[in-house]
Amino acid sequence: MVVFDYFESVLEGIEYLIALGSILGLLGFIIGGILLIWGGQRYRFKMIGVIIASFILLGVCGLSTGIKYFKIFR
Repeated sequence: MVVFDYFESVLEGIEYLIALGSILGLLGFIIGGILLIWGGQRYRFKMIGVIIASFILLGVCGLSTGIKYFKIFR
């Protein structure tokens, strides 16, 4: 049926967005931590915000979702 194919496509898109959010959260957490340590004073407060946003994104999307979806370590 056409309706079921449509809903399957929508669910695949949502799964992709969740996996992408997981990867972006992990990347933001790593880059934010690096720039928090070695960045200057003007980066410090911005990176705290990036780390908090990345932590929330990882909490919503999950830590290993993107790694499993995109098969990064295989």
